[in-house]
Amino acid sequence: MPKQTFLNLPEEKRATIVNAAIEEFAEYGLENASTNRLVANSGISKGSFYQYFEDKQDVFMYLLTVLENEKMEYFTDKRPPNMNMDTFQYFRWMIKIGMEFNTTHPRLTQAITRVMFGEGMYYGNTFADIREKTSQGLKTMIEGAIERGEVDPSVDVELAVMVMETWSNAISTYIINEGSKQKDIMKWVRSAKTQEMIDKLLYVMEYGLRKTESQFETQV
Repeated sequence: MPKQTFLNLPEEKRATIVNAAIEEFAEYGLENASTNRLVANSGISKGSFYQYFEDKQDVFMYLLTVLENEKMEYFTDKRPPNMNMDTFQYFRWMIKIGMEFNTTHPRLTQAITRVMFGEGMYYGNTFADIREKTSQGLKTMIEGAIERGEVDPSVDVELAVMVMETWSNAISTYIINEGSKQKDIMKWVRSAKTQEMIDKLLYVMEYGLRKTESQFETQV
């Protein structure tokens, strides 16, 4: 995390450094990111950089904090349109509202996604606690869905968690990568064509887990 010297900088200068870091990681990832490029694009010296951060990974970890703060603010007043949604409807809503957020910070999200999933950092020891919390949340969701008769009870819960987590990460990565090629990412994500594509991707996951009518009938 940044040192106090960075936090003491004027807001405008901090923003310049953060924006330069976002562009660096979005363009090159963490492994190939250049501290020299980052400081040049920030308009600071290399000596100043090391007064603010330990290294480039330290900068990246700070960007995660920036993203988390932006998400907390964005989701403060977001509520599902229907409180009677089943598990899959709610999961679809979460994915789509997440896509909406990503369009408000496309380069920041692209930078984070490239490093976390493109370079596999999310699956390392650094984020083991976050993965565990995410998995536990999905596990609770699926177990509740089984109790309500929405998910096939023969489904292995741990495998279902893996499917849902992998699917959501894959969709997010795909949308960010494709959206970055568009002139207006927000318009593209909200378009009927893109929304239909997201629905089709989620459909494949949903009907691999959902309890079908035929299964209901055989147990009557």
